[in-house]
Amino acid sequence: MKPFVQIATRPEDDVALTERTAVLEFTGLAEDELIWARLDRDPFPDLRPEDISGIILCGSPFTVSDPAEEKSDAQVRAEREIFRVLDEVIAHDVPFLGACYGIGTLGTHQGALIDRTYGEPLSAVEVTLTVDGAEDPLIRAADLPETFTGLVGHKEAVHTLPDHATLLASGSGSPVQMFRVGTRQYATQFHPELDIPSIIERARAYRDHGYFSPDEMEDVFDALRDRSADLPPRLLRAFATLFAR
Repeated sequence: MKPFVQIATRPEDDVALTERTAVLEFTGLAEDELIWARLDRDPFPDLRPEDISGIILCGSPFTVSDPAEEKSDAQVRAEREIFRVLDEVIAHDVPFLGACYGIGTLGTHQGALIDRTYGEPLSAVEVTLTVDGAEDPLIRAADLPETFTGLVGHKEAVHTLPDHATLLASGSGSPVQMFRVGTRQYATQFHPELDIPSIIERARAYRDHGYFSPDEMEDVFDALRDRSADLPPRLLRAFATLFAR
């Protein structure tokens, strides 16, 4: 099997490693089947589209809609690489699944309006498939029900999709929870690479990044512990299974 690539943009080594571990677990891929590309510090590996099965891009402390002058050197470098990779993804129909920051980057690349209108605090939310979503091959392979619980926590979101994008899932707080462009390029606002314990661990690392009030952190975590969000990770396993070649 040709390997998949996991794009990471988290400068914090411990958080990046936790994310890596989660993606390996939920995809079911072995270490040598998932190339780790940390674009906050390194260029994308020298790979041709035909060398890989697909690309997974997870969350980030970066916010793609921030003004250019407010972005760090690491963010500027990472986004330059991501947009270059997305050029190749679209041109060569490479399977792509982006989560959270992935919806901002793929959305921006494809002409969506990304802003802070539909940001959501750290929480478990109800996600509902559209008619197109219920018929989508990846979602069907993941066997997701019409409504399920997704984990979110984001400052920006898709405000408006371009006409050529297909809305696959929506939510009351953020209308675009998942979309597809092309035949197999996907992005989700919710986190398919996280379950309740891992999102709590992630949130502790970002307690001062504005996703919630630090004074309310434990209350937020207690509310999350009362929820279950075990279905979205099926998307990662389905992606790795459906597009392996």
